[in-house]
Amino acid sequence: MLEVLALYLVVGAIAGVLAGLLGIGGGLVIVPMLVFCMELQNLPNELIMHLALGTSMASIVFTSVSSFMAHHKRGAVEWVVVRRIVAGILVGTFLGTFIAAGLSTGWLKAFFVFFLYFVCYQMLSGRKPKPSRQMPGMFGMFGAGGVIGVVSSLVGIGGGTLSVPFMVWNNIPIHRAIGTSAAIGFPIAVAGTLGYITNGWGVENLPPYSLGYVSLTALVSIAVMSVLTAPLGVRLAHSLPVDKLKRVFAVILFLVGTKMFFSLF
Repeated sequence: MLEVLALYLVVGAIAGVLAGLLGIGGGLVIVPMLVFCMELQNLPNELIMHLALGTSMASIVFTSVSSFMAHHKRGAVEWVVVRRIVAGILVGTFLGTFIAAGLSTGWLKAFFVFFLYFVCYQMLSGRKPKPSRQMPGMFGMFGAGGVIGVVSSLVGIGGGTLSVPFMVWNNIPIHRAIGTSAAIGFPIAVAGTLGYITNGWGVENLPPYSLGYVSLTALVSIAVMSVLTAPLGVRLAHSLPVDKLKRVFAVILFLVGTKMFFSLF
């Protein structure tokens, strides 16, 4: 048990740095690491992916607050964008948890692997927006928020892998897109956590100290470390070449995705 707790602390530390550095909430790292930890605990296979997604969402509540507050102090959060997209985010994320609850662990793993490969392509492509492109209107923002919310709930992330490129594509500078994405991650995480608690309520064979599909043991360990390390990621984001770091991260995600892909068979 102590070994698993130590792993959870390491996961939280890494997630916090990534949340501040890339505005991704750390879920892309948290979910596969939680799956690994829960397999070590010999938890029922049919519950592992749902628990990993729900716990990842709950941990991002804490990570995102620490991250966006640090970005806000540097003036790097576009609060107008946050206000315009939050309604779609809340609706899409909450509905997405009901979709996830109806899928098996195998399907959720397959979707997660596909999403990891998509993120790798996105990070390595380096496509640039047209200079005249701007953020869409009210309905466009609601639709974008809904899509980001649904996908985020299905893969247990804070939405940064979609919201950052969405904002950059609409000519918001990368550092402000990362800071704004950290703020958007909070409503995603809150809605996702409530959804996974609701859908996991009363499910049999959940591990001790679980609240629906949220493992409180893992959550506390990850939350403590991620809150401590998120400000470090913010400092790195404002001093290091983020594009180069994203390429390195893309390679890591590809390797993680490939490992999860082979675990499906």
